[in-house]
Amino acid sequence: MIIDELRTPIVLAPMAGGPSTPELTAAVSRAGGLGFLAAGYLTAPATAERIAATRALDGGPFGVNLFVPGTPTPVDRYARYLDELGRAFSLGEPKFDTDDWAAKLDLLTADPVPAVSFTFGCPSAQEIERLHAAGSEIWVTVTSVAEARIAREVGADVLVAQGAEAGGHRGTFADRAEDDATDPLTILALVQLLTAAVDLPVVAAGGIATGAGVAAALAAGATAAQLGTAFLDCPEAGTAQVHRDALALDIPTMLTRAFTGRRARGLRNRFMLDHPEAPVAYPEIHYATGPLRAAARASGDADAVNLWAGQAHALAGREPAGELVRRLSEEAKAALEKALSRRIQCY
Repeated sequence: MIIDELRTPIVLAPMAGGPSTPELTAAVSRAGGLGFLAAGYLTAPATAERIAATRALDGGPFGVNLFVPGTPTPVDRYARYLDELGRAFSLGEPKFDTDDWAAKLDLLTADPVPAVSFTFGCPSAQEIERLHAAGSEIWVTVTSVAEARIAREVGADVLVAQGAEAGGHRGTFADRAEDDATDPLTILALVQLLTAAVDLPVVAAGGIATGAGVAAALAAGATAAQLGTAFLDCPEAGTAQVHRDALALDIPTMLTRAFTGRRARGLRNRFMLDHPEAPVAYPEIHYATGPLRAAARASGDADAVNLWAGQAHALAGREPAGELVRRLSEEAKAALEKALSRRIQCY
């Protein structure tokens, strides 16, 4: 298993939509962790170009993340919402697509990478067999024990446990409005539940931004920790300036569907607050709001763009990614040693 061969148990989260770059991916792998390249929203040819660019940087083993496609949303579920937005913003065309799913699977079968991870669902056993035959490990993002059991049954090698604290889209297999009343599991609770129920390596993700956070995940039973927000302000990341500027501010995060039609955690802003009842309609709303988000990024308008971030965003690193990995590793080791040095008495 790749995860057992890493010099440090730190995994770079794949951050689609801009922050993920070949430079960031390679830097994390070169420092002894495992970098993941986000292929979400990219065509298969663009994914191939980024894979080639990452290999050219010679950082070592890395993985690629794919979005598992869902099903089209009936127009009547989101038409009223987009009509409301259209009165104030220029919108794009709402559409459904599979994110070039089949072509990307063909690409990764013909030109394999060490690990392929999946978000928004689980590939079929047949799709996993194809990738296994090509030599890739399969990592599946899960948010519950039920999802973990599904992933295990179809042949997943590693579970990426996404806690409630995580920034960006929730990795749930199904995004349902009726589930909103149930609190998503925090990473500490989720790791404990998964390691007790499923005999697969678990990578903890969500709200981890320091070496002490990495140590806590390992102590809870995780094999490694996956960090995303912590790397957003690294120079190698493709993060927009308006996003970088907002990370260090004392702004709470919240879950929203306002920007994409799928539940995601980001820095609270006016757009989120103005549209608390946005419908479940991904990727249709994602495509429709694309122009307004692009305009907001270009103008630096933090109130009209999705600023995805986890709950520990204020601790995001502002150093090169390799240095961040090394610092986190040293901090994690020190935190574990400190914890072990404490006397634990039984009464």
